[in-house]
Amino acid sequence: MEGIEHRVIKANGINIHVAEKGKGPVILFLHGFPELWYTWRNQITAFASLGYRALAPDLRGFGETEAPDDASTYTSLHVVGDLIALLDVVAADQDQVFVVGHDWGALIAWWLCMFRPDRVKALVNMSVAFNPRNPNMKPLEGLRALYGDDYYICRFQEPGVIEAEFREMGYERVLKGFLTYRDPCPLLIPKGKYFGQPDTPISLPSWFSEEDCKYYLSQYEKKGFTGGLNYYRNINLNWQLTAPWTGSKIKVPVKFIVGDQDLTYNAPGIKDYLHKGSLKKNVPLLEEVVMMEGVAHFLHEEKPDEVNKHIHDFFNKF
Repeated sequence: MEGIEHRVIKANGINIHVAEKGKGPVILFLHGFPELWYTWRNQITAFASLGYRALAPDLRGFGETEAPDDASTYTSLHVVGDLIALLDVVAADQDQVFVVGHDWGALIAWWLCMFRPDRVKALVNMSVAFNPRNPNMKPLEGLRALYGDDYYICRFQEPGVIEAEFREMGYERVLKGFLTYRDPCPLLIPKGKYFGQPDTPISLPSWFSEEDCKYYLSQYEKKGFTGGLNYYRNINLNWQLTAPWTGSKIKVPVKFIVGDQDLTYNAPGIKDYLHKGSLKKNVPLLEEVVMMEGVAHFLHEEKPDEVNKHIHDFFNKF
């Protein structure tokens, strides 16, 4: 963590916390749920030493970034608006930046490239592939039909319900359960029957320590999970708002990385979509799909050196 600077920037009407280190071309790192800027700790230090300026914000609603009360202000347009405004302040000298995304951060990165390709030099995205908008099916209804009401995204929809369950379970168990999740099967969270509750200990892997958990816990104890959950609560609203981009392709250079044990990689139809040319049709400048064996969802933490090399090799071309 040494040398990582923290500051709060007023951008797009909210206060955004950003961690940064290094000088040179900017790499914007975008985290997922229930992550924070901290998930990129191994990347920030590595890329600063390689001659880049690493920027890792807490996204809207997370960590030390402001969390507006209105749940409908967590759409793709709001969050991409945050990023453009943030870059206008902290990277005003660079017309384009490199971007790295994971989980929800990957979704946000796809939207950033769709809405403002002029601002992105190249993208490395992880875990969540670009999924073109289906004008005939609202995404939440599609997920519910496929996985049922206990699927985690469906369970996150009703404001206050899952928050109360998380409080009852204890935030430490919730964070350990999510942030060390390695099951390639769909994430189902039937009430009272997930993450080994009530009393099965969760053993931590070598790449996620008690100290790491304590940092996450210190942040989530301040403001809870609602800000992050609001991203899921806007899935259908995002679908409505992005109607003008139906059929749009991602037109920036891309490398996509996923672990073979990631639940996203094992979703129905995804392997064929990634490896048989369909992703390439929607992302014409896709240069490579990397499938890492024996690696699960949090690949950039589980195998930081390998992932850093993949990112560096790609960005080095530009």
